[in-house]
Amino acid sequence: MSKNSFKKTLLSILSVFALVFFLGACGKSTATSTDSKDAKTEEQGKKLKVVTTNSILADITKNIAGDKIDLHSIVPVGKDPHEYEPLPEDVKKTSQADAIFYNGINLETGGNAWFNKLVKNANKEANKDYFAVSDGVEVLHLEGKEEAGKEDPHAWLNLENGIIYAKNICKQLIAKDPENKDFYQKNLDAYVNKLSELDKTAKEKFNNIPAEKKLIVTSEGCFKYFSKAYGVPSAYIWEINTEEEGTPDQIKNLVEKLRKSKCPSLFVESSVDDRPMKTVSKDANIPIYAKIFTDSVAEPGKDGDSYYAMMKWNLDKIAEGLAK
Repeated sequence: MSKNSFKKTLLSILSVFALVFFLGACGKSTATSTDSKDAKTEEQGKKLKVVTTNSILADITKNIAGDKIDLHSIVPVGKDPHEYEPLPEDVKKTSQADAIFYNGINLETGGNAWFNKLVKNANKEANKDYFAVSDGVEVLHLEGKEEAGKEDPHAWLNLENGIIYAKNICKQLIAKDPENKDFYQKNLDAYVNKLSELDKTAKEKFNNIPAEKKLIVTSEGCFKYFSKAYGVPSAYIWEINTEEEGTPDQIKNLVEKLRKSKCPSLFVESSVDDRPMKTVSKDANIPIYAKIFTDSVAEPGKDGDSYYAMMKWNLDKIAEGLAK
């Protein structure tokens, strides 16, 4: 082979290698660019993972967050949130959550303290991963004893406290997901207006009921916040669901109190055994007017299936029953 032929052959081989290298580099660059775009799109489309401890908090959160989050509620509708045993699915969702909302005020953290164990096992930190939505509520106590462990957790039964819950939830959603700040804030404003209107109407309604008829009688003594908000005293068989429920002495004490009153109607909660209240009704000769909601909303499609709907139902039924 001549020198010129050799040079031409060498140049041809080098040109082929250069072309292959160039094409490979372009392919790699395109793939990297595409992968980067896909990752960015996936990140933008990723929804915030949120866990709430019960159906009431889930509904409030849903009203603010809409479809911007993936939401899991732990305690099933109609079940007691005081004492609960989380399922494997609850543990999994809590471990994966970006934000966890719980009531606080000794609800999920009292009794068997199931929530404390759950977040500890999930390696979650207070005020970083999980938040008490009752922060800022003026806490009332059981048996009038202002001491740790005697807090009454049922703050949501005053709509003004429900508004505090909603604001706290919105604040944390915005902190975790600032890109959707305007969406969350707009929904919060509309929701607060809706709750405020219901609260205003309820106060006017209870003002028109004679003072001697104003007494809310329930199985559990969970209406302290309600009583303070709407000016209606409360009486009950037992004070909180974690203690003995419906003992003969408890029933006897309530019946004696009712015989001295002009209370026209009794009420029983949807989440408790109604037999003790039926005994009270029989012995005191006062009818049970309606079932009302305390620790849970109703099943979807039924009366009281949202926080707003359960509160409206309670306010309407209690006012009707006491006006008898």
